Amino acid sequence: MAFFLGLIAFTFMAYLLGLFIPISLFANIPANMRVAITVMFVIIGIMHLKSPDKLRYMIDQFVPYPTAAIYVSGVLEILFGILIIFPTTRLFAAWGLILLLVLMFPANIYVAVKQLPAPGGLPSSPWYTWSRLAFQPLYIYWIYLAAIK
Repeated sequence: MAFFLGLIAFTFMAYLLGLFIPISLFANIPANMRVAITVMFVIIGIMHLKSPDKLRYMIDQFVPYPTAAIYVSGVLEILFGILIIFPTTRLFAAWGLILLLVLMFPANIYVAVKQLPAPGGLPSSPWYTWSRLAFQPLYIYWIYLAAIK
């Protein structure tokens, strides 16, 4: 939910910037959505690299080398998040982000089923961890609208 609010906020900020700075980066709503994707995935990727220990509990029961997996996912989130801005790499990056979201979905299911706290200091109430599952398809659709459609 926090990620979704970030997507909305940064899309709106990019739209406002586009009113004053007429460049292709802010040319239309899909472009503004891509800026938001870049900002949010770079932030999340940095969080993965900075604090892998805060995320390991989500995958250490079923992913071998969980810390390495967290580092790899963080690097890929940053890489794909940046590449989605450029027309020549946009499609590749969009599908890469979608694949990452699909691969991370079981970890979010695990957190909800086991009633574990949400990562990153987010609310640990069951309603929040279960509601996070509903947002994952929305993130995929956001990426699709911004970069594939």
